[in-house]
Amino acid sequence: MYPSCESGICTDPKCCSGGYKFMWPNTLGMYGEQAKRIIEKDNPFVTAVIVHRGEGVTDDFCCNRVWVYVDEHGKVAYRVPIVG
Repeated sequence: MYPSCESGICTDPKCCSGGYKFMWPNTLGMYGEQAKRIIEKDNPFVTAVIVHRGEGVTDDFCCNRVWVYVDEHGKVAYRVPIVG
C-alpha cells in the first residue's frame, strides 16, 4: 500500500517535483517492480504503486504517489508513470 495523500498547494506533477523527476517515460516496457525501484530511487518523496489491468485507482491528485500501470505480462504499459 502507500502513505496517505499529500499535495499541499500543488495541482500538477511539476509543482510536486521539488527538483526531482516527476515522470518516467523510460520505464515503458520494463517490468513493474523494476520501474517501481527506479521511480522511488529517482524521487525519494514518492511511492510507486503497481496497478494491474482491470484494477481501479482513486482519482485524487497526490504529490507522493505514482501509479505504475502494467499489462498482463507485468510490464509497464498504457500510460507513462507520472506523479499524481
